Amino acid sequence: MEVCGTHTVSLSRFGIRALLPKGMRIVSGPGCPVCVTTNSDISKAFQVASRERYGLATFGDMMRVPLGGVTLFDLKAKGGDVRIVYSPMEALHLARTKEVVFLGVGFETTSPAIASLLDQARNQMISNISLLSFFKLIPPALRALLDNGESKLDGFLLPGHVSTIIGMQPYEFIVKEYGIPCAIAGFEPVDILLAIYALAKMRAAKRPALVNTYTRSVRKEGNRRALELLEKYFQPVGVNWRGLGFIPQSGLKLRPEYQDMNAETRFEFKQIEIPEPTGCRCSDVIKGAILPNECLLFRRSCKPESPIGPCMVSSEGACAAFYSYG
Repeated sequence: MEVCGTHTVSLSRFGIRALLPKGMRIVSGPGCPVCVTTNSDISKAFQVASRERYGLATFGDMMRVPLGGVTLFDLKAKGGDVRIVYSPMEALHLARTKEVVFLGVGFETTSPAIASLLDQARNQMISNISLLSFFKLIPPALRALLDNGESKLDGFLLPGHVSTIIGMQPYEFIVKEYGIPCAIAGFEPVDILLAIYALAKMRAAKRPALVNTYTRSVRKEGNRRALELLEKYFQPVGVNWRGLGFIPQSGLKLRPEYQDMNAETRFEFKQIEIPEPTGCRCSDVIKGAILPNECLLFRRSCKPESPIGPCMVSSEGACAAFYSYG
């Protein structure tokens, strides 16, 4: 299983699955942050976008996620102040003139940049900005996948970007407790093939280990400055994942001393539960239980121009990657 959206795209774009020997199968895991964000969490962003006084800042992928047939693009078209930003610091600029809520979606790769945004807001005494934190952590999700047992996995192709931040130690439990080999991989075709080769060798020798094949970026200790920023502003909490349910200590929320920057503390939100669209198997794709083309909606009613589930929305979603390059 690969658990990185960029790996998902690279595997499909470069046709790597077609090169694999018979009997070897790579499934996608929860590597797309947009895909694993629950409808209940997304509804809070919609509630912000529907209020006149506030602006919502978000990365582009979230704009097209359908919620009850409506997207953030639709709310923007109706007059909602929804801004696509390419850097978190753009939100800081917007907050100088208006109350801005930043929609924080992502893994350990994205969250340090948002912690830096909060740091800058603190230093510049800008109080007009707050955060909806739906950040998630990869290692607890891997444990949940293994404990769930729906996907019979022989190895993990671990994410290069996340590993650049957190290093190697957080994955050691996979080998020690579950006896499953792991390889941290980069994103070029040769990077991915090297990692697959390492996994195959360990599997054949029945000697599981944690291997780093992305040494030009990943260090054993990770990025200490980024980790310090994360620890300063965030603490791990249990959160819900699409497809995986509630996972203890798998999300990041602001520490008590920074609740003045927590949008969920500053504003009132209704808890809205919206069921998954009928027939959508995005949850099964996230768990690696099926490949995207095994969903009956794939390429029929669910396409990038008319996505039914988030796995077809994000550029890092498994369904979108299969559709574009499969």
